[in-house]
Amino acid sequence: MTHIAEAPLDCPLCPRLVAFRDENAKRFPEFFNAPVPSFGPQNARLLIVGLAPGLKGANATGRPFTGDWAGDLLYATLARFDFTNGNYAGHAEDGLTLNDVMITNAVRCVPPQNKPVGAEANACRPFLTARIASLPNLKAILALGKIAHDNTLRALGERVSAAKFAHQASADFDGPNGNLRLFDSYHCSRYNTNTRRLTEDMFNNVFSDIRDYINN
Repeated sequence: MTHIAEAPLDCPLCPRLVAFRDENAKRFPEFFNAPVPSFGPQNARLLIVGLAPGLKGANATGRPFTGDWAGDLLYATLARFDFTNGNYAGHAEDGLTLNDVMITNAVRCVPPQNKPVGAEANACRPFLTARIASLPNLKAILALGKIAHDNTLRALGERVSAAKFAHQASADFDGPNGNLRLFDSYHCSRYNTNTRRLTEDMFNNVFSDIRDYINN
């Protein structure tokens, strides 16, 4: 069965997320309040997979990792490694474009407490599977956090046991359009950076590995 790579804006698949989306539309009518589409070009060689939109980040702006601390760190790092054009300003109309990278989420709708449940990840996974298959030049996937890692493995048709999550780990798999290397990083959340679980140097090291791999 062929699936589309982006969820419809009125996606009905997850009742809890639909209810939360409706609640937020009333509380924050100026927000995007819909499944957040992937961001980046179709010729990308790198796909970054996050967990889910943040309530006042991507759910507000309609662009992955835009409008919150995680995006501040991610887009600054992407710029450092020449994956961006223009300047990131924390909103979807800042003119920023991506070069050779696409950003998406394992779950496309904002979940309560930023924690999707397993059934929601399962319901949303066909979009991730289709997104991976839609990128003909894809060579690498970066999973931000263990949940993104596990969902990416399942989207590739692999068992979670096929590769253990660890910061700066990588593993090779057969993708729909050729060999893929899955890279891992701790999520670039404020909590992880505040607790020093993830430092900027640690994040840079992951992207250095990715850049070396996709350029060879």
